[in-house]
Amino acid sequence: MQQHKKIECLMLFVEIAQQLSFTKAAQNLSISRGYLSEQIKKLEQELKCPLLIRTTRSVRLTPEGEKILTQGKKIKATMLGLERNIHQQHNGLSGSLRITAPKMFTERFLLTICDDFRTHYPQIDFIIDSSYINYDLNQDDFDLAFRATLNPPQNMVAKELFAYQHCLCASPEYLAQYGSPKNIKALNTHHCLSAQEPPCWPLQSGDATVNGWLTLNDHYLLKQQALAGKGIIRVADYYVERELQQETLQKVLEKEYIDGQSIYLLYPQLIYPSEKLKTFIQFVLEKLNTNKKSD
Repeated sequence: MQQHKKIECLMLFVEIAQQLSFTKAAQNLSISRGYLSEQIKKLEQELKCPLLIRTTRSVRLTPEGEKILTQGKKIKATMLGLERNIHQQHNGLSGSLRITAPKMFTERFLLTICDDFRTHYPQIDFIIDSSYINYDLNQDDFDLAFRATLNPPQNMVAKELFAYQHCLCASPEYLAQYGSPKNIKALNTHHCLSAQEPPCWPLQSGDATVNGWLTLNDHYLLKQQALAGKGIIRVADYYVERELQQETLQKVLEKEYIDGQSIYLLYPQLIYPSEKLKTFIQFVLEKLNTNKKSD
């Protein structure tokens, strides 16, 4: 097998090994399952050992497959770094920036920051993954990430942007109708709208198991329900900062809040980061610092 075909087959194997599914891997790679299976068989023949154990319902790695996966990830990371260095125009401010960030941070800050950045550098466009998936920037094709954590990864450049904590809040209308809870036991008598199931809110006095008519895995929609007077929510304080300032939402049980996390900006430890990446990072740092000073 020619060298370039070995590399191709190795990258196909890495995708299967990470997904543990031929079907998912084929979908991610936009190739047929049959072609994928054929290439893996060729790789196994070339290496003269089985890499995968296939059953009708699952795929798992052999010990040899585990070793190949470890090396394959390193090669993939090297190739991604090479692509970044070659294809990004290091001395220009054009092209795409690929970003992954939590949904609440994206809504509250990131979209505005990106839009403001484009007023200065209109040839830049953004591709944003708004989710809570902790991608490995050395393996996945992102230029930078925003992440809520107390322990940023040691293999990344990490810049702390701001600390936050979760607060409990409701609309003045809701509190006028139902009253403000005096302690965490009183939460049982309130409509507590939760983003997770089972609904459990960690507080200073202990974890509060709350009752409510709605559990919803979308903080934007939860906030809208709170604004409409439908109940109490627990949410990152930066996400409801404007509503608290405008008094359309009010905090309750403030002495019960526990220490939160920090939002970090993360990016790979590149020897020669692109000019657009360096410029955007500096823009983010200045923008958020300005925002926090003015709030």
